[in-house]
Amino acid sequence: MKENDLTEGSVGKNLIRFALPYLLACFMQTFYGMADLFVVGLYNGSETTTAVSIGSQVMHMLTVIIVGLAMGVTVRIGRYVGAKDDRAAGRTVGAAVIFFAAFAAVLTAALLLCVNCITDVMLTPVEAVGETRLYLLICFAGVPFITAYNVISSVFRGAGDSRRPMYFVAVACVVNIVLDFVFIGGMGLGAAGAALGTVFGQAVSVLFSFFVMRGRDFGFRVTRQDIRMDTEAIAQICKVGAPIACQDGLIQVAFIVITVIANSRGLIVSAAVGIVEKIISFMFLVPSAFLSAISAITAQNMGADKPERARASLGYGLLVTVCWGAFCALYNQFLPHTLVGLFTRDGAVLAAGCAYLRAYAFDTLFAAVHFCFSGYFCGDQKAGISFIHNIIAIVMVRIPGAYLAGVYFPDSLYPMGWAAPLGSLLSALICIGFYTYYRKCDRAAAL
Repeated sequence: MKENDLTEGSVGKNLIRFALPYLLACFMQTFYGMADLFVVGLYNGSETTTAVSIGSQVMHMLTVIIVGLAMGVTVRIGRYVGAKDDRAAGRTVGAAVIFFAAFAAVLTAALLLCVNCITDVMLTPVEAVGETRLYLLICFAGVPFITAYNVISSVFRGAGDSRRPMYFVAVACVVNIVLDFVFIGGMGLGAAGAALGTVFGQAVSVLFSFFVMRGRDFGFRVTRQDIRMDTEAIAQICKVGAPIACQDGLIQVAFIVITVIANSRGLIVSAAVGIVEKIISFMFLVPSAFLSAISAITAQNMGADKPERARASLGYGLLVTVCWGAFCALYNQFLPHTLVGLFTRDGAVLAAGCAYLRAYAFDTLFAAVHFCFSGYFCGDQKAGISFIHNIIAIVMVRIPGAYLAGVYFPDSLYPMGWAAPLGSLLSALICIGFYTYYRKCDRAAAL
């Protein structure tokens, strides 16, 4: 069996072997984002903390959209690797290079032009407006690096290798944290220093990934002729990636709407919500890692005509992530202050954040279910299902729930914290329904 062949051997071992490096990569990526808030909290006040939390939420939304679109590359390459179609895999990589280069250029220009509008839409507290704009301007300039890193990583993961992308993130993490202390602590640059550290870290990571990529044998070749505007290959990438990007983007829009609602309630609530969002993003690392692992395993095994192995990966993923979600929800009923207190010394922010986190933590349990099913559907090229269930949950529960909680319970963030978990519960039920329907159709076709 080839080192990164996910169509042979123990499904459970393959899942863990793929998920762990991805989990560590996500952990480091989230950790250096949290490090920004931590270092800012050491040297600056609530205004700068709010600027970084709002700016980083916007950047997180952009990143997950890029990651979602790049998932189309992972799935298509995975299918071709499973089917042993090396030429199609090479053409997919070449088309991805051209497509994402153009995408990054257009997106960067648009974001730089819209920075003031974005700051206004976020209802940024007036005390934090200047630093938020500066943070976003610097980070928007680094969008090409974010895009390059995620596309390169998607190629590795599609070929069954999740270890090397972990190394790329490790480089960015180390550079970013060191520069945070230099720019924020040493030079007193505040939010701008946090943004500069992030962008420089990403740039160094991309250079390192190019170096590694040149010496890596993927099991298929990419020729100069492959690097072209192949409309058919790009259409196949977008067919899988676009629904995922829209889905993830809309989830982040829902989070941003919640942030806007929080921002309208003042600086204390805004800072508390921003801190909790960072903590929750850390807790979501486990289901996110298994989503990616299930997608890659499902894609390769569907390509190799081994659907039973894809279904087995879904089962293993559900077992691990639901247990993790239950632990997170339970822990935060009793000890939320141990997490929120890492990011603030303000008693009012701490109290508001703990109330919000107690309710919000249940999202890690319900989201574990729909994350795993979404990974399975994406690997089976049914990414539209993930888009559907997230849209329904956002429109019917997440946004209206957060708004109504803010209106009827203005003195506590606890009710507002339930909007996301209830939305995820609805998504999980929809996913289970679709999966049951397709299994019945498969059994009927086999008779």
